[in-house]
Parts: sequence; structure tokens; C-alpha cells
Amino acid sequence: MNDLHLEIKQLIIESLNLEDLTPADIDSDVSLFGGDGLGLDSIDALELGVALRKKYKVTLDAGDPNVKNYFRSVNTLAQWLQEKAHA
Repeated sequence: MNDLHLEIKQLIIESLNLEDLTPADIDSDVSLFGGDGLGLDSIDALELGVALRKKYKVTLDAGDPNVKNYFRSVNTLAQWLQEKAHA
């Protein structure tokens, strides 16, 4: 497992108090939101966004039409964070 993927999974678990999950329980490609994946909701998205901002010093623009795509899965979050790091 990629270090960044592991960090994101741990951040999801810690920031959303998902104590019954381990990073290994979260598939990097599975949807984070909706019934098919972790089942996170809009409140979880806000909390996760705050946690990402604090940990990685990134800003999220609510008006950005791609925000939903960034938060689709652990893989898409990792890709977005890597792009932000190289920008």
C-alpha cells in the first residue's frame, strides 16, 4: 500500500471516528460516498475536508466542479493531493 494512501485511510478513520475499521478495510478504489462504498455523507465530506486542509495545508474551493471527483475514492484523493503538492 502506498504511504499516501495509508495516510489518507488513517485520516478518514480518525477524523470520522470510524473506529471499527482499519486501513486494510478500505479499498482504495471503492467509492467513499453513497451506498456502494463506505457510505459517507455530506457532513462526513465536510469533516474530511477540514482534516485534509489541516494535515496537508490544501484549500478546497466549494465552487470547483471537480471537488466531487476528488473525493470519489482514496485513489482520487491521493492523486489530487499529489497534484496540489506539485503545483
